Amino acid sequence: MHPLLNIPLSGGCAFPPVAAALRLSAASLPCRSAGSANRRRRPTLTRAGSDGSDGATAGAVTEGEGADPSAEKPPPVVNPKIEKELKKAVQKTAATFAPRASTASKNPAVPGSTLYTIFEVQAYACMLAGGALSFNLVFPSSEPDIWRLMGMWSIWMFTIPSLRARDCSNKEKEALNYLFILVPLINVIIPFFVKSFAIVWSADTVAFFVMYAWKLGWLQKTE
Repeated sequence: MHPLLNIPLSGGCAFPPVAAALRLSAASLPCRSAGSANRRRRPTLTRAGSDGSDGATAGAVTEGEGADPSAEKPPPVVNPKIEKELKKAVQKTAATFAPRASTASKNPAVPGSTLYTIFEVQAYACMLAGGALSFNLVFPSSEPDIWRLMGMWSIWMFTIPSLRARDCSNKEKEALNYLFILVPLINVIIPFFVKSFAIVWSADTVAFFVMYAWKLGWLQKTE
């Protein structure tokens, strides 16, 4: 018998070193294949992640581009072209007929100064005094007289000029220019329908505060 045949079998194999080597190589093969499979999957997952993020970004950009920015802004109350032409005409008329500064130097009635406060107090005091005269509370009489007539015109004669004499903002100046044109129209038109000094003064007061609310944005919602 050949000597190699007398070698006892260990683990059921006649060649132990060779079998051990085969087991080691066989055991390492699945690990390598699993590792290689994992390495193959990683780029795929990375690409999917990049594709997903790109898709989300693109969707966000598309959504942002699709949103209409004009939908958030409220439509203008007056046509801008009409408002521009009206503003130009009113400013020209007020500059022609309204009282202007007596000197060419800078207006000393700046906000915070004593003169600014005097003009402001004088304007609203004249408005209240005109209301008292128009409602026949001061110098009462049963007949239309000069006092009630002055009360009716007090906003146009004293309030608006006093406020225009200050160094006010452009929006307030624009509101006063409109009032300088609007108040005489109210005072002339209303007596054709209602002969009442009190109603005319009340209409002037409402027009005054409505114009201020429009031009200074008192009624606009703050975000």
